[in-house]
Amino acid sequence: MQGPLDDIVVLDLSRALAGPHAAQMLGDLGAKVIKVEHPKGGDESRGWGPPFVGPDHDISTYFLAANRNKQSITVDLKSDEGKALIERLVRHSDVLIENFRTGVLDRLGFTVERLHELNPALVVLSITGFGHDGPEGGRPGYDQIAQGEAGLMSLTGPSADEPYRVGASIADLLAGIHGAYGIVAALYERGRTGKGKVVRTSLLASVTGVHSYHGTAWTVAGKVPTAGGNHHASIAPYGAFHCADGMIQIAVANEVQWRKVAELLGIDAERPEYATNRQRFAHRDELIAEMEKVLTTADRGHWLAALGNLGVPAGAIRSLDEVYEWDQTRSQGLVVTVDHPVLGSIELPGPALRFDGTPAREHTPPPALGQDNDTVLDWLTEAEKGDTSSHG
Repeated sequence: MQGPLDDIVVLDLSRALAGPHAAQMLGDLGAKVIKVEHPKGGDESRGWGPPFVGPDHDISTYFLAANRNKQSITVDLKSDEGKALIERLVRHSDVLIENFRTGVLDRLGFTVERLHELNPALVVLSITGFGHDGPEGGRPGYDQIAQGEAGLMSLTGPSADEPYRVGASIADLLAGIHGAYGIVAALYERGRTGKGKVVRTSLLASVTGVHSYHGTAWTVAGKVPTAGGNHHASIAPYGAFHCADGMIQIAVANEVQWRKVAELLGIDAERPEYATNRQRFAHRDELIAEMEKVLTTADRGHWLAALGNLGVPAGAIRSLDEVYEWDQTRSQGLVVTVDHPVLGSIELPGPALRFDGTPAREHTPPPALGQDNDTVLDWLTEAEKGDTSSHG
């Protein structure tokens, strides 16, 4: 057994990042994922770089990030032959994932109604930029555009005058995560009803759905949150602080922790300006300056050790090379090794979930374009011969 979804077949018609990330998550859980790509060039992310690696410098590390544990077949969705193959695959799949612009799949002849005629048990995940309906439902969606339109950039950066994008393609990735979550819920429901359904999410929904306390600051309190740099919007002290040789982060989430920090730094914890979180936040700039006056007298290692001994949450700000070499990262299975047919043994960022009592699965490398054409066709032919599959 490779994972809890090892009896699930996923037909992945998506490309770029949001849909492929959702499909990869299902593949990590053991699902058989068949990635459908155009014969000419395949998923456009195969051409996204730098960096490119390999003897001919033609393998995109971007593509490698979102396509492990998949098989690749090439299909021209506009051809009669391609459409016939997709119909066959739909009949023997549990899940179909697509992130075309609204209406594209319909124009190809695969409306939701047609898909469910072919396979009433099929769960369909549809990811769009701004939703499949509504006054702007047809807009194309790209991560950075969605980060701006969904308000995330207004919360990110040094000040309200300098909105920043989040460094990772967070709208795409969150849409993939929400999509995978929706698929698993729909599969669970299908276990009771025997019927599939459509799961919809969007880049807009994925970002708006994680506004959390920033959202309620507006919807309930009528306050429009703005970017606050590296310090928390509601808690103080909570953020990044300068030391003698760089910066560390300190997160004081309650009064017990505050008193420990204050004593360590020689600050009067009961001063009226600092006695409660509300007062500390109101005097945050003054507090930060007073803390950094002491913190800059010693290096990061000194303060991280001292704060750790007190049980106060604190940490370094690591570069990505430091993250992937960190023993703690590796101990959590967050780096996996796969045997790539061109690159040899390579390491990839690993899945975020582990299951007690389940051996770690053997991951497969992101596929070359069309490498599994024959394998998938042979599997499909066998499935059709027996036609005892539960996949429709």
